[in-house]
Amino acid sequence: MPVQPEVLSYLDQLGFEFEALDCDPDLADTAAFCLSYGYPPETAANTIVVASKRPPGEFVACLVLATTRLDVNGKVREQTGWKKASFARAEETSRLTGMAIGGVTPFALPDEVPLLIDSAVMAQPWVVVGAGSRSAKLKIEPAILGRLPGAVIVSGLANPAV
Repeated sequence: MPVQPEVLSYLDQLGFEFEALDCDPDLADTAAFCLSYGYPPETAANTIVVASKRPPGEFVACLVLATTRLDVNGKVREQTGWKKASFARAEETSRLTGMAIGGVTPFALPDEVPLLIDSAVMAQPWVVVGAGSRSAKLKIEPAILGRLPGAVIVSGLANPAV
């Protein structure tokens, strides 16, 4: 099954509607996915895990549009109160979430990992997000993201990519 079973269970438990999209794992990275499957990049949203360096050992997941750049040293630090932060390494992300880069989803994250969502994601009629594996994506209405337990919508979490 391409969608990770824990993610399916989570979505079903909360009653969220979604469309599962099959994906060649070699095309799971956002740019390749959009190009290969004909989805506009502004409708793709990436779940990016950020690690605290001071204090160490804390993490936050951030959902931003593929056409933007996450403001790690500004908005993420402001939201978390961390003194120093950086993108989590692929191994850290996998260990923490059980998901590989290219498949990380905002759904079924560990309880200790808060979720920050850029307000630009919420302005889209629909977005494509990871499904917990590199073999699928989920097409969803952003309104359901705002109903995720503990999710915080942040204006300016990401800036337009240049």
